Amino acid sequence: MIDSQVSEEALGAAYARCRDLHRRHGRSYYLATRLLPAWKRRHVHALYGFTRYADEIVDQTADRPPAERARLLEEWSGRFLAGLAGEPVDDPLLPAVLHTIRVFDLDVADFRVFLAAMAMDLTVTAYPTYPDLLDYMAGSAAAIGTMMLPILGTRDRDAAREPARQLGLAFQLTNFLRDVAEDLHRGRVYLPERDLAQFGVTRAELTEACAAGRATPPVRELIRFEAQRARTHYAAARPGIELLDRGSRTCISAAYRLYGGILDEIVRQDHDVLLRRAVLPNRRRLGAVAGALLTPWAPARIPG
Repeated sequence: MIDSQVSEEALGAAYARCRDLHRRHGRSYYLATRLLPAWKRRHVHALYGFTRYADEIVDQTADRPPAERARLLEEWSGRFLAGLAGEPVDDPLLPAVLHTIRVFDLDVADFRVFLAAMAMDLTVTAYPTYPDLLDYMAGSAAAIGTMMLPILGTRDRDAAREPARQLGLAFQLTNFLRDVAEDLHRGRVYLPERDLAQFGVTRAELTEACAAGRATPPVRELIRFEAQRARTHYAAARPGIELLDRGSRTCISAAYRLYGGILDEIVRQDHDVLLRRAVLPNRRRLGAVAGALLTPWAPARIPG
C-alpha cells in the first residue's frame, strides 16, 4: 500500500517540482501536455519528473565515480520502493509520483523496468544489435508509454498498449539520432554496433566526425538507416491515438507531430546530426500544435 499520509502542502510542492523539471527539460512534450485537461496535467508532470530525475542522477553526476553514481541511483530507487510499500518518504519529488501511481493504479512493474534501464546506463556503453537496443528501450521508453496510458485513458487498453509502447520507442529513437554527439561525449553510443559495421563506420571514426562537427557520408547513411527504423515505430504507434479518450488525443497528436518534426529536421539536414542539433523551429512547433487542435484524430503523416 502506498503511503497517503502526506500533507497537501508537501504534495503540492512535489507536483510543482515535477512540473518545473518538465518545463525546463522537456520542451516539446511539455508543450503537448498543455493540451491535456487540466486535472490530468500534474500526473503527466509527475511521471516526467520521475524519469527525468533518475536520468539526471545517471547523466548529471558524470564527474563522480561510477560506483558513487550507482549508489545514488540505488538509494533514490530504494526510497521510491519504500514509498510503494507505504513507508514515509523524505523526498521533494517522490510524493507526487507515489500519489499518481495510487490514483491511477499504475503497474509498478513499469517503474521497476525503467529503473533497471537507468542502471544499465552506468555500465553499458554500446549495444551489439538492434534487438539488444530494444531490450534497453523496453524499460527506458516503451514502459513510459504504458505508464501514461491509464492517465490518458482509452476505450480499449489492450489494443492501445502496443501503440503506446511503439510511441515511446519512436520518441526515444528520434532523441538518440538527434543526440549522437551528446551521448558520445558521455561515452555511450545508442546506434547498434552491427549497423555501424554495415555502413563501414567504426566508433573511432564516429568520434572523429563528432570532433570535426560534420558527418561523413557513411555516417549520414547510417543515420538515414536508423531514421527509417524510427518511422516504423511511428507507423505502429499512429493507430493508437484514436483509441485514446477524446480529451487526450490532442495532446498525443501534438507530441507525435512535435517529435516527428525533429526527425523531419534530421532529414532536412541530410542526416548530418553532427553539424548542428536538430531543433524544430518555433513556427513549425506552433503549426504542429495547431494541426493537433484542428484534427487530433488524424496525426500528421509519418515523419521523414
